[in-house]
Amino acid sequence: MLTREQQIAVLQADWDSNPRWSGICRNYSAAEVIRLRSALGARHAVANNGALKLWNLLHKESFVNALGARNGNEAVQQVKAGLKAIYVGPAGVEVDPGQAFNPANSVNLVLQRIHHALAAADGLQRSDSSGEIDYFAPIIVDAQAGLGAACHPYEFTQSLIAAGAAGVHVDDQLAAVSYSPKRKILLSTSAAVEKLNAARLAADVLGVPTVLLARTDAETADLIISAEDAADQPFLTGERTVDGYHKTRSGLEQAVARGLAYAPYADMIWCETDRPDLDFARQFAHAIHASFPGKLLAYNCSSSFNWKENLDDATIAKFQKELGRMGYQFQFTGLAGFSGLNDTMFKLAHGYVRRQMSAFVELHEA
Repeated sequence: MLTREQQIAVLQADWDSNPRWSGICRNYSAAEVIRLRSALGARHAVANNGALKLWNLLHKESFVNALGARNGNEAVQQVKAGLKAIYVGPAGVEVDPGQAFNPANSVNLVLQRIHHALAAADGLQRSDSSGEIDYFAPIIVDAQAGLGAACHPYEFTQSLIAAGAAGVHVDDQLAAVSYSPKRKILLSTSAAVEKLNAARLAADVLGVPTVLLARTDAETADLIISAEDAADQPFLTGERTVDGYHKTRSGLEQAVARGLAYAPYADMIWCETDRPDLDFARQFAHAIHASFPGKLLAYNCSSSFNWKENLDDATIAKFQKELGRMGYQFQFTGLAGFSGLNDTMFKLAHGYVRRQMSAFVELHEA
């Protein structure tokens, strides 16, 4: 049993020498981490193995793409089809339209069900020697403060890790309005950095090398909660809304400033956009890599984009490969499970009304 001083020294040595932490800053000490760790030394094998696997994939593959999963069945099918990672977010686990505010543990419960389903598929495969699929794909989870998850980012991140998350992403929006596409309000840069450090601390205390993504909505957000942060002042217009928020200039420059501020504290940077735009992605990547060479980037290939209005078929076909060449190592479509379920059920029902069992058999035996 190591003494507390020895544990502190071991942890500090890992931070100083392990390539995994190269370029990563923390606003807390190794002593503070050890002070917060449980004396039982509990390990989270699923999250730990997933984090190690995800980090390896991000550095081995040209890019890692993922679809959003709402339940265990969808996750199993994604892995069987060849995807190497899974994405889970609050917006993707809504049960029905109108249920936009789920309980705080809704994502955690979905994570647990997914892991149970993946473990069951793995067990079945092993029992009958039917294949060699690695069902334990790492899961990247939305750890933002919306949809009932407005608890402290430290505690929420720990709960996600306990549920098996390999990676988490933290955003810079005000929690109370973070799910209003019409009105995005930014936290101050310093407050967003504090959220990132809280999430990293949560992972360090649990001893899990969780992959931490920093999301910024500064490309489209034109409001901010306060004007005191010096980092935000260059983008203020001097105007205020009737409810007290400050107007700010959205766009590439503000997004880059946020990305550069978050880069020392996050493993990966994600700039949320409202359209698929390779030119914007290239400019953002160039600006980040000019100061942080090789910094991992993430991109949301959103189902809310008007893909056909913005891109031709040839560009859509090469979109993810082009992003991968720019350094966007993780690319995902968050509402894929939701969209896929609705589309499949509508097509089945539409055919069933008109052609009865022929439509069902076509799907069932496809």
